Amino acid sequence: MSTLPASLPGGTWILGDMTVTRFGYGAMQLAGPWVMGPPADHDGALAVLREAADLGITHIDTADAYGPHITNQLIREALHPYSDSLHIVTKVGATRDEQGGWPPARKPDDLRRAVQENLENLGLDTLDVVNLRLGDAQGPVPGSLAEAFETLVGLQQQGLIRHLGVSNATPEQVAEARSIAPIVSVQNMYNLAHRHDDDLIDELAEQGIAYVPFFPLGGFTPLQSSALTAVATSLDAMPMSVALAWLLQRSPNILLIPGTSSVAHLRENAAGARLSLSDEDLAELDKIGR
Repeated sequence: MSTLPASLPGGTWILGDMTVTRFGYGAMQLAGPWVMGPPADHDGALAVLREAADLGITHIDTADAYGPHITNQLIREALHPYSDSLHIVTKVGATRDEQGGWPPARKPDDLRRAVQENLENLGLDTLDVVNLRLGDAQGPVPGSLAEAFETLVGLQQQGLIRHLGVSNATPEQVAEARSIAPIVSVQNMYNLAHRHDDDLIDELAEQGIAYVPFFPLGGFTPLQSSALTAVATSLDAMPMSVALAWLLQRSPNILLIPGTSSVAHLRENAAGARLSLSDEDLAELDKIGR
């Protein structure tokens, strides 16, 4: 049974000229183990995507490198033709090797090929948002993004891309991208334990630019995890629910894309993110990242 998007935790955000639910869905886990190959349960993967749409989620995050190609093909099979309210955000700038690595693919020809593959596998004429993935598996790496980003701007001018963003980027790279063309989103690692982007989030919020954290529970030490668990226990909630609720309360420009390959877990995430954290809860949690 469908519910209105406004019933999802966090309400909505204007992403460029598109209204999306702040609580979205990240599709990476729909591929096989290590994000390679097809899922063990093909029908189950389709069911998760359809449940996301039925819940009212209008923001799905993906990449054609997932699988590779598999996740986008699943999205197309489950949801195409897409409703006007559904917006799919993808990323380019990395590919896959036979060892399951993520080698960079940011040369102009690589990016043009990646955009075309996203269009073909998603069954679209225009991609709503394309994030340029920078850095490597260890995190952001300083350096100019001009050549790669200008290539995407050219594809945007051809009508193949609606909006642009950056992923795994330093604040300097975000600033450089914005000096070349408008962006609607930044997608970086950020959570209670990793608060390095606090200043960037606040700056982007003032500019009306979304911030999309990945790994909402990644990188906790045992001590930090114990503190999170203590708050969760006091609220009779799961730690993941508390972490998601904290992100939604951290700043109105934060959009969530928790991933799962389970319908039940997707529902739990949506319900858990509705938690309302008190000032005391927030003060206790704030100690983790400080």
